[in-house]
Amino acid sequence: MLIRRPDLIQKLQSSIRHNPITALLGPRQCGKTTLARLFERGKKHAYFDLESPLDMARLENPVRALEGLKGFIVIDEIQRRPELFQYLRVLADRRPLPARFLILGSASFELIRRSSESLAGRIGFVDMEGFSLAEVGVEKLQRLWFRGGFPKSFLAKSEAQSTLWRENFIRTFLEQDLPQIGVRIPSLTLRRFWSMVAHYHGQLWNGSEIGASLGIAHTTSRQYLDLLTGTFVLRQIPPWFQNAGKRVVKSPKVYIRDSGLLHSLLRISNFRNLEEHPKLGASWEGFVLEQILNCSGDRDAYFWATHAGAELDLMLIRKGKRWGVEIKYADAPTLTKSMRIAKKDLGLAHLWVVYPGKQSYPLDKGVDCVALHEATRILRDKIGA
Repeated sequence: MLIRRPDLIQKLQSSIRHNPITALLGPRQCGKTTLARLFERGKKHAYFDLESPLDMARLENPVRALEGLKGFIVIDEIQRRPELFQYLRVLADRRPLPARFLILGSASFELIRRSSESLAGRIGFVDMEGFSLAEVGVEKLQRLWFRGGFPKSFLAKSEAQSTLWRENFIRTFLEQDLPQIGVRIPSLTLRRFWSMVAHYHGQLWNGSEIGASLGIAHTTSRQYLDLLTGTFVLRQIPPWFQNAGKRVVKSPKVYIRDSGLLHSLLRISNFRNLEEHPKLGASWEGFVLEQILNCSGDRDAYFWATHAGAELDLMLIRKGKRWGVEIKYADAPTLTKSMRIAKKDLGLAHLWVVYPGKQSYPLDKGVDCVALHEATRILRDKIGA
């Protein structure tokens, strides 16, 4: 089955056209290499896969290997050779420019830190995740929600094969991928930590509580959190706390980014089990959150909560305005006191309540209850990425 990804391709084309170097960043196995191969077609190109010993050897002398090439050059798994950035800077400054570079990476924290130091003004970033609802179609919403967006998990011929792929992904990620980028934390320790975060999915981060459960310091648990966030498997949503008139929450909320991985970490084997699981609502919240951020971009994205109980799942700041998203797993959500407070106190231009139904309907002035596919369309059209 071929899943077309037109929005992602358009973003990548635009970045390649306007920057000598483009970084395509996303988790392992999300389809970065497949997408890069599409851009090779019909172009004079060169491809370096840094998982290949042969290509690693070819780049032992980077200047000699790269400076004579023309056209379109792809370097896959760039996080394995971060020292290449200093050479790419020199190659990007040539005039006329004989080649453009597409670098693929699955470790955002290291890539962004190093590239921002040496490639400022020369590089464009494109974030990539697994399949989105807009790409697979609303009729496959339940399948995407349960299996997640990783192509091989979503496209598996059976639930058993999908589950097995995700289990193998988790094991390979912890035992092979992380050590290859210099992580020396035992895989069993990180597996326990990741599984524990799955039980906190959609909740406030409590490093002391998680650290105590694992027998580690809260500062160490925070290091683990940042590590898994930087490799695209966790997401932290920061709180919005500029309102000095209220006591507001100042800890981030944490999510497992891919819903399929969440369900594997929670040992949920099928959709019926999910419907009976206490994390059903949190799973829906995280799934919707990722779909919204996929179409709107994740910059200036916050949650808001007061100690008095008022809260908002997601606030986006775009075009000088604040837009709210509340996520409910309910048949027919109604307007709540918390929604009224959030809309007033945050000065929201509009508030959308996203639920798993199919019909959209107004709740109040400036507040609408919408189906997920409708919410992503509205947000893409109204506020953009």
